[in-house]
Amino acid sequence: MVKNLFKSCFLLSLTYGLISCNPGTTTDQSVNLLDRIPTENTNQFYISNRAPLAPSALIKLPVGSVKPEGFLKEYLIRQKNGLTGNLGEISAWLQKENNAWLSKDGTGEWGWEEVPYWLKGYANIGYIMEDQAMIDESMIWLEAVLTSQRENGDFGPKLMDGDYPDFWAKMIMLYCLQSYYEHSQDERVITLMTNYFKYELTVPDEEFLEGYWQRLRGGDNLHSVLWLYNRTGDEFLLELAEKIHQNTADWSGRDLPIEQVKNYYEVRDGGEVPDWYRDQVDWHNVNHAQAFREPAQYYLLSKDEKDLQATYENFEIIREHFGQVPGGMFGSDENARPGYADPRQGVETCGMVEQMNSDEHLLRITGDPFWADHAEEVAFNTYPAAVMPDFKALHYITSPNMALLDAEDHSPGIANSGPFLMMNPFSSRCCQHNHAQGWPYFIENLWMATPDNGVVAAMYGASKVTVKVGDGTEVNIEETTHYPFEEEIKFSLSTEKPVEFPLYLRIPAWAKGASISINGEVVKENISGIGFAQISRTWANGDQVSLTLPMQIQTKIWEKNSNSLSVSRGPLTYSLKIREKYFKKDSEETAQWDSKWQKGADTKKWPSWEIHPVTDWNYSLVVDENDPASSFEVMKGHWPKSDFPFSLEEVPIKMVTKARQIPEWQLDEHGLVGELKDLPKTSDQPVVDVTLVPMGAARLRITAFPHLENSPKTNE
Repeated sequence: MVKNLFKSCFLLSLTYGLISCNPGTTTDQSVNLLDRIPTENTNQFYISNRAPLAPSALIKLPVGSVKPEGFLKEYLIRQKNGLTGNLGEISAWLQKENNAWLSKDGTGEWGWEEVPYWLKGYANIGYIMEDQAMIDESMIWLEAVLTSQRENGDFGPKLMDGDYPDFWAKMIMLYCLQSYYEHSQDERVITLMTNYFKYELTVPDEEFLEGYWQRLRGGDNLHSVLWLYNRTGDEFLLELAEKIHQNTADWSGRDLPIEQVKNYYEVRDGGEVPDWYRDQVDWHNVNHAQAFREPAQYYLLSKDEKDLQATYENFEIIREHFGQVPGGMFGSDENARPGYADPRQGVETCGMVEQMNSDEHLLRITGDPFWADHAEEVAFNTYPAAVMPDFKALHYITSPNMALLDAEDHSPGIANSGPFLMMNPFSSRCCQHNHAQGWPYFIENLWMATPDNGVVAAMYGASKVTVKVGDGTEVNIEETTHYPFEEEIKFSLSTEKPVEFPLYLRIPAWAKGASISINGEVVKENISGIGFAQISRTWANGDQVSLTLPMQIQTKIWEKNSNSLSVSRGPLTYSLKIREKYFKKDSEETAQWDSKWQKGADTKKWPSWEIHPVTDWNYSLVVDENDPASSFEVMKGHWPKSDFPFSLEEVPIKMVTKARQIPEWQLDEHGLVGELKDLPKTSDQPVVDVTLVPMGAARLRITAFPHLENSPKTNE
C-alpha cells in the first residue's frame, strides 16, 4: 500500500544548466527533481501559516484564481443545470420558508447540515464560473448567516445534540464563509468568525463537541480556526485549537477499548471483533474519509511528526482491511464491517468528495505528491461512476463491482437497508447536497502557490490560472490537455514583462519516463515518479512548456481480495464494458425514507433510474503473466464534441483484451454481484474478446476481476 510516504524533503542531485531558446534572450535555466518543494521561505503574496505553526508546504489560491476548461468546465455546467443548480427549488431542506439558516432568531424547521453542504459547492461554482445568478442566490444565505450572530458569539441555527450544543453544521458553514471571504474580502467574515471562536472558547470542555458527528469531525473546526489565525494572528485562536484537538475523537488512537469505537458495526457470522478493528476510533465511511486527517491538521500546531504519521497510518489501516480494491476508495458501505471486504462493497458519494477534500488538505499541509495522486484516482475513477452524466441523479453506494442498480433492498449484503443502489435525485439527504463540493474544490486545488513565490501544477486538468509570482508580477498560465485520457499537458504563459520564478510540475508516482520541453526543446526526459520537477528560469510572454506523462498499462493483483486483478493506464482504472438499459422510475415512489421534497416541487422532472445489464458481466481476464501489458490493445477514438468523456457513448479510449466467462458467477440472494471468494478456480468456457472502459464512464462495472488458475495473471 503506502510505502515511505513520510519522508523528509530532499533535493536530488540532478541539476544542469540549459540555454533558453526564447527568441532574443539568453537566460540560464535549470530543471531540478524534488521529492518535496522547499519550505524555507514564505510566500510574499498569498497568506501562509504564521508562526508558531509549521510552515506552509503549499498555499491555496483564492477561489476564482483557477478557471476550468474542457471536461472540468463541462462538469460545472452540468452541475449547475442538474441537481446542484436546482436543489434550492426542490429540496425541502433548502426551502426558505421556516428555515433556521435564514431566521433572525436561529429557529426553524430546517436548519442542519444540508444548507451548508450544498452551499459549499453551489457558491463556489458561482465564484469560479463568475455566474452572477448563482452568486446572488448564495448571498441570500450568506447575508442571513452574517447578520445572525448573537451577543454570545454563536450564529445561525440554534442546534442541540441531545443536551449539548451542536457545532457540526456550523463547521461546514465556516467553509462557505471562508470561500466567500476569498471571493469578496468582506471583513464581516473575519468579525463573525472571531466572535464565534471566542464563544467556542467559553464552552466548558464537558459540553464541547459532545455528540457523535461533531466529536468525530472536529478537524473541520480546527481547520477554520487555523485559517483565521493566519489572517489575524489572534493568540486566543491557538488556545482554541488545542481545545478542539483535545475534545475531538482520538484519530491517533490504536488498540482502543472497543467501547470507544462509536460507529454501528457487526461481525460477519457473529464472530469476535478482530483486534485490528480497535485501531481506528470510527469506521463510518464518511467520518473516516473526512476526519482521518485530523492528526495532520493538529501537526501544524504541535509540530510532532507522530501526529503527521498518524494520518498516514489511518489512511493505510482502513485500506489494509477494506480497501484492497481499485478506484481509490474502500468498501465500508455505511459502516465497515469485519468480514465484508469484497469489491461489491462500496462507499457513499459523500465519502468520495470528502476523501478528495481531505487529499487536497493534506497536499497543502505536507506537500507530499501522494495526496495529489490519490485525489486524482478518486476524482477520475470512483466519483464519476456515482453520478448520472447529466448530474440529475446519483446513488448512495458505489462499488468497484456492481452489475445491477435497482430499487430493491440489498441488505445485509450491503450495510444499508433500502433502495441505496439506484440512481435517485434524492439519494439520501446528505449525498444529495454534499456531492456538490467535489469538482469545484478539485478545480480550486489544481494550482497552488509555493513558499518561494512560485506556482505548482499540483493536479492536472484543462484550466487557466492567474497568480502572482517572483517579484509580484501577475502571470496567466493556460493548461491545455485531455488528461487523464491523454499523455500530453501543455502550458502557455502570459506575462506583461519577463519574470523569474520557479514553475513546479508534479510527476505522478505511476509515471515512467516523463519528459519536459520548453519552447519546443526537450530539457529533461526519463523522469520517473519522483515528485516534482522544478523549472527555474526567467519566463517571458508566450513561453510554452510541454509535459508528457507516458501511460503504460499496469495490472495489479489484490492478494487479500481473492487474488483479484485490476487494470490501469496512467491514472485511469478500467472496468468491463457492460451494455446498460435504463428504466425510469417515479422518484416519490422509490425515494429513501429520509428524502424530503419541497411542497409543490414537480417530481416528474426529476425521475429515478434503475440500470440493468444487457450483456454478460461474469468474466475473468486472460492475461500473459510474463508480459501483462501485451494482453491489452488500446483503442483511441475522437475526443467527444460534448467535452464530456465519462459515458459509455462518448468515452474516447477503450481497451480490448481476452476473457473467459465464469458461469457460476451470478447475482446472489441479495441481488448483488457474487463474492469472489465463492467462485471456482477454473472455467471450461472459451476465450473471447471483451472491451474495457474507464471506470468513471461505467455506471455498471466489473473492475476487480476474479482469479482463475487456468487464466494465469501477472504478479503484483
